[in-house]
Amino acid sequence: MSVLIDENTRILVQGVTGHHGSFHAKSMLEYGAKVVAGTTPGKGGTTVHGIPVYNTVEEAMREQNPNTSIIFVPAPFAKDAALEAINAGIKLIVIITEHVPILDTLEIINYASEKKATIIGPNTPGIISPGKSKVGIMPGNIFKPGKIGMVSRSGTLTYEIASIITNGGLGQSTCVGIGGDAVIGTSFTEILSLFEKDSQTEGVVLVGEIGGDEEERAAKFIRGKISKPVIAFVAGRCAPSGKRMGHAGAIISGAAGTPESKIKAFERAGVPVAKIPVEILQLVKAKLKR
Repeated sequence: MSVLIDENTRILVQGVTGHHGSFHAKSMLEYGAKVVAGTTPGKGGTTVHGIPVYNTVEEAMREQNPNTSIIFVPAPFAKDAALEAINAGIKLIVIITEHVPILDTLEIINYASEKKATIIGPNTPGIISPGKSKVGIMPGNIFKPGKIGMVSRSGTLTYEIASIITNGGLGQSTCVGIGGDAVIGTSFTEILSLFEKDSQTEGVVLVGEIGGDEEERAAKFIRGKISKPVIAFVAGRCAPSGKRMGHAGAIISGAAGTPESKIKAFERAGVPVAKIPVEILQLVKAKLKR
């Protein structure tokens, strides 16, 4: 099994005729993902890499029946794109776009909740289930099918740690980038719950970073709800207080969101925390007794 996506996932690319949308649509196709449609207002009737382009999501739904959307439109239009997808009945929406205004994100999340849709992101690298499908921008060649689930706030660290796991002889069931913004659609705890139920996933690597309390919430959830082994890494140990480090959500304010508070929370939950990414492999193997 896998979580969120599999080989039957039918993908719509919103913003498919733009530079990023076109590039990554091609990459997803080359990986073997079923990219069945794209949308760009005013470009309906054209094709991109053989993908039919429609003016609206409603038209794409009627003709190609996608069940998942990936959004590459500029930040000022991301809310409209997401709401259009939700209105059309799409239940999984991956928002790659960075710098989406917080109020727009809140509106997207609230409407998605009403319509029972799942939002991944904004500011996410997406989702990959190795050997099955990719709905995102990650380099597919560094992943391989396996039994380790990954959930991360950082795209780059996802790639680095996935590569370490792959080169170490293990592989991944599904990797989910939940997004690096201060407000995101799906939390660590929600993805952990999916991995707990997934028969393919034997252990989970959680990649956090400074800022917010997502990791502390995840640690509490793991302690009470997760039976599978979890290994963590927290980025930003050397970040100065009050300075945003890369992601909009990666900022320490006073004592809140510090790496120390996150690491202590994981340790209280019995979750080993790697000091550097390369340590993750030995911690995973020790937990799985490989």
